[in-house]
Amino acid sequence: MRMCGPVGGLLTALAVVFGTAVAFAPVPRITWEHREVQLVQFHEPGIFNYSALLLSENEDTLFVGAREAVFALNAHNISKKQHEAYWKVSEDKKARCAEKGKSKQTECLNYIRVLQPLSTNALYVCGTNAFQPACDHLNLTSFKFLGKNEDGKGRCPFDPAQSYTSVMVDGELYSGTSYNFLGSEPIISRNSTHSPLRTEYAIPWLNEPSFVFADVVRESPEGEDLGDDRVYFFFTEVSVEYEFVFKLMIPRIARVCKGDQGGLRTLQKKWTSFLKARLICSRPDSNLVFNVLRDVFVLRSPDLKEPVFYGVFTPQLNNVGLSAVCAYNLSTAEAVFSRGKYMQSATVEQSHTKWVRYNGAVPTPRPGACINREARAANFSSSLNLPDKTLQFVKDHPLMDDSVTPIDSRPRLIKGDVNYTQIVVDRARALDGTIHDVMFVSTDRGALHKAISLENDIHIIEETQLFQDFEPIQSLLLSSKKGRKFVYAGSNSGVVQAPVAFCGKHGTCEDCVLARDPYCAWSPAVAACVALHQTDSPSRGLIQEMNGDASTCPASSPLPFPPPGSSSLSCLGPDSSSSPRSPWPASGPGPDRRLQVTLLPPFLSDQAQHVHALGTFHLFCQATGPADVHFLWEKNGRELEVCVPTQTHALPDGRALVLSWLRDALRESAEYRCSALSRAGNKTSKARVTVTRLEATQQERWTRELASWRAVVGEHDRMMQSWRKAWESCNQDAF
Repeated sequence: MRMCGPVGGLLTALAVVFGTAVAFAPVPRITWEHREVQLVQFHEPGIFNYSALLLSENEDTLFVGAREAVFALNAHNISKKQHEAYWKVSEDKKARCAEKGKSKQTECLNYIRVLQPLSTNALYVCGTNAFQPACDHLNLTSFKFLGKNEDGKGRCPFDPAQSYTSVMVDGELYSGTSYNFLGSEPIISRNSTHSPLRTEYAIPWLNEPSFVFADVVRESPEGEDLGDDRVYFFFTEVSVEYEFVFKLMIPRIARVCKGDQGGLRTLQKKWTSFLKARLICSRPDSNLVFNVLRDVFVLRSPDLKEPVFYGVFTPQLNNVGLSAVCAYNLSTAEAVFSRGKYMQSATVEQSHTKWVRYNGAVPTPRPGACINREARAANFSSSLNLPDKTLQFVKDHPLMDDSVTPIDSRPRLIKGDVNYTQIVVDRARALDGTIHDVMFVSTDRGALHKAISLENDIHIIEETQLFQDFEPIQSLLLSSKKGRKFVYAGSNSGVVQAPVAFCGKHGTCEDCVLARDPYCAWSPAVAACVALHQTDSPSRGLIQEMNGDASTCPASSPLPFPPPGSSSLSCLGPDSSSSPRSPWPASGPGPDRRLQVTLLPPFLSDQAQHVHALGTFHLFCQATGPADVHFLWEKNGRELEVCVPTQTHALPDGRALVLSWLRDALRESAEYRCSALSRAGNKTSKARVTVTRLEATQQERWTRELASWRAVVGEHDRMMQSWRKAWESCNQDAF
């Protein structure tokens, strides 16, 4: 009698039940501890705050800006320091800074905040300089500062704790920062010898912004006639358009035109092209709104029609530890700026100001637009030629009413129990030709998540602990040079270099395929999991299935979860026998590794979770070993006095595969242990389940409790599909 996989059917049914709750906490399939993988590190004794990273692909050099120092490192191996230059603050400046109430030991130092390429032979460097921001040129030949001592006000923050961003465009620095000592005057400016520009000092333009990122997008000859290169700024600011009892934060994208020269009378030496719009990153069906922007990455690729902006967001009141990643097409943002409605302020009851949509006539040329062919045809060759009516309008209406919505109108990733800090994105082509956007997202606990979208679901391939001390990652940089792909991460203590994939850590074909990593494929020729971007051999013969179908693996490769020959299901409790019923004879003692007890992932430590009081949750354990292998569940060191379902499958090679799952509810946090016991040895896995406050919504309660189980169910369902393809028939045993 043919059997269609009893376990597969069971898990499929569970997936249907538990799949009704949308999981906001996808679990990384593998977690690499810091000591388990080969990471390259750089740290200079006595130097901290390695927050500015700049990569020179041509020279294979990574430049690092830290506190009072700039380093040049070998990009292939950052532990090899090539050059160093120090920029310290004089004792006199430290004393004057301390007189203003600042810390002489920490704040009154020089934190490098701007590290930009000025030419092929020089870098433009700015530092906080004991609350007297200054800029200088760093000669790359001698690796010495030239001593220009330029005023850094408006280019670099005064306070190392203040937000900032900058980008160098054709030798001119565009920056977003604070213009004064107190940090009360935000500014987006262009440092230029012939046409310096800045924003108006007015709440409608910038309202207590926290600057995040800036970059330039060049005009595309094939694209829409936008007329100029555009510089985009990303920040979070206090809302003016929504009324709340507290300050509501709003994520923004703003745009200025590179060719902007300011106005002749109105907006003299001010931006005439400054417009800003709201970025939407939300999950409407669950009332989740992510309104604090943390980082942005611009994805460019020859196979992309346009750049894509990836942003990391968190909720403003983030007491549940949620983070999200949203992606936006450049054309969506440009449509808002070039064709969207504006907002205007309206006075209500003579004192209160309210922002509403402007439905009146819009002047020509369109306010805030770059000078394009149409404007030049109307004899407006420069912003200096624009009529005062247009300039006054954009001065009073910098805020767009339309919002910039994400691709597919939803986040690419939502993750619970984590605070994401930085993001970089790479494009990886799988063996089947499908191109995947691989997201590398860092956390405030020193870890790096690698995730992709698969079949409208998110798959976190792995989590890597980059920093041993669990410190926040402050900067992230990607090197995507062909044949050499690395991620560089900067923190307060140093810089870490990691490969984009640890393919060699997957020891079997099945493990390699089940990783569903587009960088990795199994090579039968060398019997190893290899990195596709590092192999010169043709892809023919390599094995990679992004759906996790391991049935294509060679038969000689031992399956980590071999298909069942027969199975038995028992319920282990305090009155049951120590071992579930199994039709397979016990194997004799011996050194055969096949008869050793082996716990299989996902381990309990991978399923650690937060639940609400009396909220149910699930834990899962599986192991292989001799026929007598069985599980013992413990809670806070005591054997569980409840019925725990356990399923045993006899494998063709004589081993037994045992699966067990636990459903429980808690009032207080507890530690759970799952021990696989056998005369051949014992193995134990443990997890901490933490009870959190009750304020979370019903949707969050479901998702946080069942996230780990849902990930396990999904992977096992895929494995069962593989097994059914690989094995033509098997005997069905009674449950």
